[in-house]
Amino acid sequence: MTFSQPPARRGQRLVKGLPVSGGIVIGKVLVIDDEIRRVVPRSIKPEDVGHERERFDKAVKKSIAEIRRVHEQAEREMGKEAAKIFSFHVGMLADPTFSGSVHGMIEADKVTAEYAATHVLDKIASQFRSAKDPVFATKVNDIDDLTDRLLAQLLGGRKSVLEQADSGTVIIARDLTPSQTAGFDRERILGFATDQGGMTSHTAIIAKALEIPAVVGCQALVREVQDGDEVILDGDHGMVIVSPDPDTVAEYLRAIEQRRQYQVSLGELRDLPSVTQDGVDIHLVGNIELPEEVSRVLGAGGEGIGLYRTEYLYLTSKTEPTEGDHYRAYRRCVQLLAGRELVIRTMDLGADKYTQGQAEVPERNPFLGCRSIRYCLKNQPMFKKQLRAVLRASAEGPIKIMFPLVSSIAELRQAKFVVNDVMEELEEEGHAFDRSIKIGMMVEVPSAAIQAETFARECDFFSIGTNDLVQYTLAVDRINERVANLYNPLHPAVIRLIRDVARAAKRHEIPVSCCGEAAGDLEFAMLLIGLGVRTLSVSSSMIPPLKRFVRSVTVEQCERVSREAMKLESDVHIAAYLRDRARKIVPEAFDMPGID
Repeated sequence: MTFSQPPARRGQRLVKGLPVSGGIVIGKVLVIDDEIRRVVPRSIKPEDVGHERERFDKAVKKSIAEIRRVHEQAEREMGKEAAKIFSFHVGMLADPTFSGSVHGMIEADKVTAEYAATHVLDKIASQFRSAKDPVFATKVNDIDDLTDRLLAQLLGGRKSVLEQADSGTVIIARDLTPSQTAGFDRERILGFATDQGGMTSHTAIIAKALEIPAVVGCQALVREVQDGDEVILDGDHGMVIVSPDPDTVAEYLRAIEQRRQYQVSLGELRDLPSVTQDGVDIHLVGNIELPEEVSRVLGAGGEGIGLYRTEYLYLTSKTEPTEGDHYRAYRRCVQLLAGRELVIRTMDLGADKYTQGQAEVPERNPFLGCRSIRYCLKNQPMFKKQLRAVLRASAEGPIKIMFPLVSSIAELRQAKFVVNDVMEELEEEGHAFDRSIKIGMMVEVPSAAIQAETFARECDFFSIGTNDLVQYTLAVDRINERVANLYNPLHPAVIRLIRDVARAAKRHEIPVSCCGEAAGDLEFAMLLIGLGVRTLSVSSSMIPPLKRFVRSVTVEQCERVSREAMKLESDVHIAAYLRDRARKIVPEAFDMPGID
């Protein structure tokens, strides 16, 4: 379902950002515009150096204890994997390099502990801010979190603005720290929007894990609002409507209520099969980042996990995860799935803040550089560590291995060779594993789609990743607002590539799924089914509406629609045509107030 952009009405203002956690809420604004407290340099006497070092050490010790309490609370509310974000904070404060730098500045410059600590942390934050790659900016609010926490210990605490929040509050801020987000009182705070932040920031990850509606990257929203302003926060589509007029509020209230009723009706389908009216099974599985999300997928009626993004093990820790860390996460997924299938994507690292931060010379354009399978093949000890864990976990239940961003047959063959090498090692060591484990690849670059016939001879399955396939086919950065209007999975070129991949898979009798975000749109799902895709891997929230759609349609209908769509020359015409067809099949998913 897609909310239409409200018309320009007197008084109300629409601010766009990035949707990071779904949900729509209406509430009153509470602005958090606090800058991290700046500390002026103050000299100390040589004989006070020891005392200042001791003050700093005590502040670090108390801060670590405080973070560990937050970590315990986060584990209860979000699960162990998501809570690992705070392990990074503990690791940062406990790092001898950090404390050594602060001690050294106190001794050399004869300054107070608070000035030395903020100077060192500001320097680290500045390095992230000045990096050319925008993914580094997502680390800044973690550093700000530590700065504020240390200063609270050194200078005395202050009452948090968040404690002033009334029931029905929507937080608007320049940015929020992970601790602030994890500590939200859900009885009072409905959601939040920030000027800064990105899709992969720790704050965004926590919001998603706690299911707090959130929009980030709004650029100048703080200047647009005041405490007490009414706002509509649309976390599904990355919109904030400031001072909405009564008509807009009424539209959204009706939409929220009808949506609630629609969701209740969808819940009745949870245990029913996902089969079309002409008897064809369409498998609905989930995309996850954390083992704890498995229960959410199964609770929504999903049949298994079609995409486990394993990068989270790296992005929430300061140190590289061990083989044991990998194994425990994968085994936990297998246990929760209880015999259902788990598809593990090997690490899609290289364009992220973790690996770019480790590089001596960060890449200028990492999304076109050494990422994903390329990065793994160049870092084989790390790659083998993950593969060992995956294979060991395969002894516990059904697992498939999936390689990301394969662009040449040589890469696929080399990756499979590494798997075989790891199998031999495990056999020699006496470890149990599935010797016939299925190995597939993501089709997410044009070269892989064009050579699908060749790849199909050497793969057990395909999974089409529309996020990157659209990005690389159309040369459009999907999170760049300047060109966001050009990013469209329904572009004729993208559809033709998907059709060719599905045909190649059918000829070689291997399954093909789609695991990109677009697979959750009913219109696009209808097209995919018509093109021959029989497995859709989506977020848990999209499984119920997809199941309703699948049970309301025939494959013959979808094939007829896809043939007609292929005749159209523009993405605009294709989108309009598919939307019209889907609306006729499941009108309740579209005919709501505020929806096109």
